[in-house]
Amino acid sequence: MSKKPKVILDKDIFDNNSLEDKLRLLKDIKRSFSVFRVDCGSCNGCEIEIFAAITPMWDPERFGFKLVASPRHADILLCTGPLTRQMYYPLLRAYEATPDPKVVIAVGACGCTGGIFHDSYAVWSGIDSTLPVDVYIPGCPPHPATIIHGLAVALGILDQKMKKVEYKDDEGEAPEVEKPILGNLLFERDVYFESKRLMGYLYGKQLYKKFLDIIKNAKNPLIPEYTKKAVIKAVKEEIDFRFAECYIILYNEVYLRHLKDQLGISGEKICFDVLKERDD
Repeated sequence: MSKKPKVILDKDIFDNNSLEDKLRLLKDIKRSFSVFRVDCGSCNGCEIEIFAAITPMWDPERFGFKLVASPRHADILLCTGPLTRQMYYPLLRAYEATPDPKVVIAVGACGCTGGIFHDSYAVWSGIDSTLPVDVYIPGCPPHPATIIHGLAVALGILDQKMKKVEYKDDEGEAPEVEKPILGNLLFERDVYFESKRLMGYLYGKQLYKKFLDIIKNAKNPLIPEYTKKAVIKAVKEEIDFRFAECYIILYNEVYLRHLKDQLGISGEKICFDVLKERDD
């Protein structure tokens, strides 16, 4: 595999993008900001959710969100997909064309960490492998409400609870399971794989542990009504909106499926309206 090209950016770009300059930018633009979207090799799953997020249903303009057609008019760069070899230089050109100071947001599991393509010969991994990323919005793909939440974080309206963690000595092995919750390790396996798909390799293990703790703390994990109450409670108490959304997905798509396949027990799905109730 050929070596990654060396990032060559004008020194002025780094000098004009300090934390102080970005905070001054956020203070100046208040709640009116322009966003330029850069597809760095996405499967278009994140793009569909971004387009859904700008519809009247979610009304992002209440926060000042406005898509622009040129990076020269943008305050924020919204980057999706793992950074492919073909998009390496176009991304750098878009970054250079955006006026200083600027805010960079990585969208989706691929944008945050490279996702399932993180070790592919065709990509350079996440956006932060090349550009300094200010806000991460994980998900595969992230929900429109999660995208708006990330934009609110970028504006300084909300604090970012999620921080990037480096795993230098991580062997990549799945966590050990003391006792299967549903009596079959396939449940833990599927929760683990789905967690990594939803939030990438950096946050997937954290999501996996949090969700299994929720299931274990239910009155009886084998009874869907009890587990549903435990998950809804966790969704409402979770500080970070992005984790809350993934709890619902794991419950609906993994827990209920295994319960039906293994024990023949059907349960009612959790509606995403719970996320709206959470913010009320």
